[in-house]
Amino acid sequence: MLLSIILDVKNINKSIGRKKVLDDLSLKLNAGETLGLLGPNGAGKTTLIRIILGLIFPNRGSVAINGFDLKRNFNEAIKSVGAVVETPQFYSYLSGFQNLLLIANIHSMPKSKIYEALEIVGLKDRAKDDVGTYSLGMKQRLGIARTLINNPNLIFLDEPMNGLDPQGMSETRELIRRLKKENGISFFITSHLLYEIEQVCDSAVIIKDGKSL
Repeated sequence: MLLSIILDVKNINKSIGRKKVLDDLSLKLNAGETLGLLGPNGAGKTTLIRIILGLIFPNRGSVAINGFDLKRNFNEAIKSVGAVVETPQFYSYLSGFQNLLLIANIHSMPKSKIYEALEIVGLKDRAKDDVGTYSLGMKQRLGIARTLINNPNLIFLDEPMNGLDPQGMSETRELIRRLKKENGISFFITSHLLYEIEQVCDSAVIIKDGKSL
C-alpha cells in the first residue's frame, strides 16, 4: 500500500544572528501516522514547528503540507492544519465555549462544531465554566479542541505533556490515539522525553543542535 505524504520538510536551515538553530533538517510524515520530534530543550523543535506553520521563515529549504508548497500556496497548505504551540493560551475570564466561539467565528463554523469538539476532548460538561477554573490538563485538551474547529487532517502539538500530572498525561495520550484512529488525523508531536514519544508515535526524528541524528 502506497502511503501519501502529508508533510514534507526539505533541507530547512535557520539562523538567528550568528547562531544556527536548524541545520539542513529534513523529515516526512505519512498520512494517518504520528511522528515524534525528539530532542533536548534548545534543539530547535519549536523553531521548526513555527517554520512549518509559516510563523517565521527559514533561511533556506522548503515545506509542503498536503501536497501544497507552503511558500507558494500558503492558504491551501495551512487550511487543514491545527496546532498547539507551547502552552495553549486562553481568556481565563471566558468559558471554554466562549473561547472556542472566537475561533469558530474566524472559520465561519457553526456552534454545533464547538460542542462536537468539546465532546471529543471530554469537556462538554465544563463548556460553560470559565477557563480560569480549568486544570492544566483540561486546558491542554481545550487547546486540542480548538485545533479541531477547522476539521484538520494534521495537528501539531509542541511538548503537549509539559507540566501535566499523570492523569492529565494519560488523558492527553488517549485523546491523541483516539483522534488518530477514529478521525484519521495525523500528528506531529515534539518532546524532550523518549518515553512520551514511544507512547504515542509511529516513528521519530531525533535532533540535537538543529541537526537530525
